[in-house]
Amino acid sequence: MDTSDPPRLIASETTPLFPTEALKKHKTPLPKLQIGILMTLQLAEPIASSSIFPYINQLISELGITGGDDAAIGYYAGIIESLFFVAQALTVLRWSRLSDRIGRKPVLVIGISGACISILCFGLSTTFWSLVISRCVCGLLNGNVGVMKTMMGELTDSTNMAQAFALFPIIWSLGGFIGPLLGGTLARPQDHWPTLFADPFWGKYPYFLPCAVAACLFVLALFMMLMFLEETLSTKRRPKLTSATFGVSSGESLHQQSMAYTPLRSLLTPAIVVPIANYAMLAFLDVSFRALLPLFLSTPTYLGGLKLDPSSIGSWLAFFGIMDGIFQALFFAKIVDRFGPKRLFCISVSCFVPIMVMFPIMSWLVSTRGEVDYAVTFTLFCQLVLMVVWDMAFGTVFMFITASAPTNTVLGAINGLGQTSASVARAVGPALATSLFAVSKERNILAGNAVYVVLIMLAGVLRWLGVAVTG
Repeated sequence: MDTSDPPRLIASETTPLFPTEALKKHKTPLPKLQIGILMTLQLAEPIASSSIFPYINQLISELGITGGDDAAIGYYAGIIESLFFVAQALTVLRWSRLSDRIGRKPVLVIGISGACISILCFGLSTTFWSLVISRCVCGLLNGNVGVMKTMMGELTDSTNMAQAFALFPIIWSLGGFIGPLLGGTLARPQDHWPTLFADPFWGKYPYFLPCAVAACLFVLALFMMLMFLEETLSTKRRPKLTSATFGVSSGESLHQQSMAYTPLRSLLTPAIVVPIANYAMLAFLDVSFRALLPLFLSTPTYLGGLKLDPSSIGSWLAFFGIMDGIFQALFFAKIVDRFGPKRLFCISVSCFVPIMVMFPIMSWLVSTRGEVDYAVTFTLFCQLVLMVVWDMAFGTVFMFITASAPTNTVLGAINGLGQTSASVARAVGPALATSLFAVSKERNILAGNAVYVVLIMLAGVLRWLGVAVTG
């Protein structure tokens, strides 16, 4: 064993220099450049994925696959989006485990390149099956989400983890705001700027421009990553950086490398499974609400909805995205410091019950008042405020999953397990929630509110799982 290194160098990485009380007051500074690049990579994904939302229904209608039945458009659009999550669920764990062996950056290169190619193919698609294939390819090659969370865990420690993981919902909110704006503005450019886009190409592929712009964002992100992002997997860092800066000996490096090949079954311990189960249930309930909200807002008032027009729905969703992003940026880390991650998680998930209760309240208000007045608007505003509190659960559950890893070399596999579970939940959630909504209204089960009762019961399961988390 090499004993020539000054002992204080290793101690600085493995033992506290100050008492626990002092550590609470002195946070480790975040590596701003590395996290900034990571968030740029993250931002490109929600922009690209949400940019198709404004025009996907019109694109499917123009392909003629519904036979003129406008009611079937949503069915085909749902298939396209669900298949992405199904494909992602099949491969995200393999990509995450591969990142534990070959490094994080190579897997990100593959994922970003695949996303870039798939969005270009989407813009050039002229049949339903070409749309399906492009989205499936994107899901199959995309292990980025799990790997990025792994890298964030490796770039932070217990003193600054909350501040760093708060950036994920902020970036998704920002991407969810920019993406639809990009897709809606640039779709069918020959109609908006006929002189500039007079070439027949734009008539044949009227939705290629927003896809091309999204692909350019991926290319820019890929360039930034290759030039400036450092590898975070300890066994794949440069030897000088690994041994000197992080205090990792050659023996420790070999041990960590062998841990990367740990059988998956050995990771299925309660300390790891419970946070992942919380994440899966959280993702299911969240995506179910996000599928129900626009459906409820657009449903006719005689069926218990608000009958808002698309522009009003878009304005409410954009308002929620901005409000959510600002709140998470300003207050999430401070609230975690004040209450602790476990208590904050339990508070956040408890908000789901009143969120669901507000749906029938709004239906009752509209039926008694005969219009969407200030009382209905205020109730909807309160519901979205509670959703902001609910969203803080994601930042805390990412912290639980990261903290459950026995070593960083299996952190990719653990995040892969979590992302696989979440992808399955997100593939099932929208179809199940919207189907329950339709059945509840058609058969008048529990006065049309059966879907909310079912989701409230599942929220009770999540609250129980939250108590079981170690944190």
